[in-house]
Amino acid sequence: MFIPKYYKVTDTEEIKKFIRLNAFATIVSIKKGRPIATHLPLLLSKQGDDYYLTGHLAYGNPQWRTFQETDEVLVMFQGPHAYISSSWYEEENVPTWNYQSVHVYGKAETFEGKELEKDLSNLLEKYEKHREHPVLWDTLSPQLLEQEMKGIVGVKVKVQEIQAAYKLSQNRNKEDYSNIIHQLYEENDSNACAIAEEMKRLERGHNS
Repeated sequence: MFIPKYYKVTDTEEIKKFIRLNAFATIVSIKKGRPIATHLPLLLSKQGDDYYLTGHLAYGNPQWRTFQETDEVLVMFQGPHAYISSSWYEEENVPTWNYQSVHVYGKAETFEGKELEKDLSNLLEKYEKHREHPVLWDTLSPQLLEQEMKGIVGVKVKVQEIQAAYKLSQNRNKEDYSNIIHQLYEENDSNACAIAEEMKRLERGHNS
């Protein structure tokens, strides 16, 4: 990912937080010379000194078979994004786009059995535990779980390299920056508002 110096993020804790908040990822690998991709939720965890991304694919999805043939896959996490009109600047310029994105490179492998059961249990815990009637691993019938487990394959990516970019108008002056935030709120769009909130958070961090 091309990342100008203004936008590069290197704070490990910030990146981990971003991945966990934007966990619906895209995993890319190569099949017979052609890139293929799957969109799926992934969990980030630490095992020993290493970090891993884990999730699962449908057994019928051919992508998991490519993991044995490649040394590296690309996993992309996308945050909010928004169009930035250059009419919001004090001086003439061209429009652009603000966004947050993290790319992870690593070696992928598959897993099954008890390890897969544990990962699925953790996934349900993350997305269900706060609900009034949570659907958790222990609340599902053994018959259903046995049936569903036959149709999936666990996926594990050992994190080897991370590239993170927050393009949030860091190259603009203070007046432009403040006006961009104001104009984004006026867009009445969830992505635009989310980018405005991230810009405010970044501004507070610089001023603290």
